[in-house]
Amino acid sequence: MSTNTAPVDLYRHGLRLLLNKDISAWVDLWDENGILEFPFAPEGWPKRLDGKAAVAEYMRGYPDHIDLHDFPSVEIHQTVTPETIVVEMRGVGRLVDTDGPFDMSYIAVVTVENGLITRYRDYWNPLAVQDPATHFAGSNS
Repeated sequence: MSTNTAPVDLYRHGLRLLLNKDISAWVDLWDENGILEFPFAPEGWPKRLDGKAAVAEYMRGYPDHIDLHDFPSVEIHQTVTPETIVVEMRGVGRLVDTDGPFDMSYIAVVTVENGLITRYRDYWNPLAVQDPATHFAGSNS
């Protein structure tokens, strides 16, 4: 992606990378000092990750925990700040450990500068995951 890639285009490209389980390429969309926040994270789960390296470590085991199949609903809203978008989306797939369904709705506020993600606030619903060990983000495995 180029340094003038629009946030909408960068985000949609990132979703394709997640579906392709290309986590390293997804992490490459991040600025070295990017911040990933989870405002609704339950106790014991990360609330904030500082820097691309922390994001990479957090996402490393993603495909081992969630087999993501599709984003059947993605609505991207442009804000008055051109670098920031608000995304409403739903991801579906299966939980690898239990073979149970994965169905999560998200709202994300994403800021892109110079073609890279500098801030990503992920407002996922922790109530949708009954067993915290099945959510890749919070597992201690």
